[in-house]
Amino acid sequence: MLKPLILTAALFSSISALAASTINNQQVEQQKSCFSGRFETYAIWRGMIENKIKRRVTEPQKIAQRMKVFDDRFGEEQFNAFKDKLDCTNFKYKVDGNDVWGYVIKPKGSVQLLPTLIYNRGGNGNFGSVVFGAMIANLFPIAEQGFVIIGSQYRGTFSKDDNLDQFGGEDVNDVLALLDLIPHVNGADTNRIGMFGASRGGMQTHLAAKQTSKIKAIATIAGSADLKAGLEIRANMEKVYKNRIPNYAQNKDQELARRSVLNWVDTLPKDRPILLIHGEKDKRVSATHSENLAAALKKHKVPHKLVLYPEDNHFLERSKSQADAEIVSWFKAHL
Repeated sequence: MLKPLILTAALFSSISALAASTINNQQVEQQKSCFSGRFETYAIWRGMIENKIKRRVTEPQKIAQRMKVFDDRFGEEQFNAFKDKLDCTNFKYKVDGNDVWGYVIKPKGSVQLLPTLIYNRGGNGNFGSVVFGAMIANLFPIAEQGFVIIGSQYRGTFSKDDNLDQFGGEDVNDVLALLDLIPHVNGADTNRIGMFGASRGGMQTHLAAKQTSKIKAIATIAGSADLKAGLEIRANMEKVYKNRIPNYAQNKDQELARRSVLNWVDTLPKDRPILLIHGEKDKRVSATHSENLAAALKKHKVPHKLVLYPEDNHFLERSKSQADAEIVSWFKAHL
């Protein structure tokens, strides 16, 4: 998937305009339109980005170059098209006594119930959070094809309590809690629920789906399937594990194995198909994660499809449209 824009918690929480009630549930608070405040128009958003760049860069030519990258990546025409077609709402909900931020994206004006996709983000803590730019790049193109998308930012994100994310621990409850909210989302079909995730979100997807029968199909993009093996290629991830995973030093092997679907493929249901997407030049999460998982799924007769992009990286920058098409086709076929 495309690289997410990393913005501050203050910027995210500055959204102020109330959206029409997207989730009719008393446990959901502060429902606010994504297209409001600093994101109400493309000009306002662009101006905010330009001011942010100017605080770090003084040369006019470099500022212009960076703004061209921003315009080429997003653009006013695309922004307005998504704003016209989609409803997008940020909200806050409670899980295990924690305030957690979430979001819902869905097509406007649908008269039929739409299949619902739970999206699991990558990263950890504030890094990798689903800010507005990440929504436009990664989620809006899928939602406009006829899906309700709901996702969690995970506990601690956009707050001072950045120690709450356990990287596949109790934060998985933040994903499962969305299943209780879906029946209260206007236009969401509770009988057609899929789940997909990118990078760490692939791990999160398997961990959450393991605990429910409500998920009918799965897709992962550059997903982590074997955390211990992954350390051999990207050793610096151990810093994240030590910081995030409780009792990591005492129970390293056990905790990594519990978070690695490759260790429990034999427990996966045979009627829940899995799509695996990966760039072969991924230097963050090696494509061997998806290749080895596909081999194990074949061995245990779990329906699946492996899609590899030979020249692409972790964010699928060369193959974004093709990957989106695979995801849309997968869920339309299986939900």
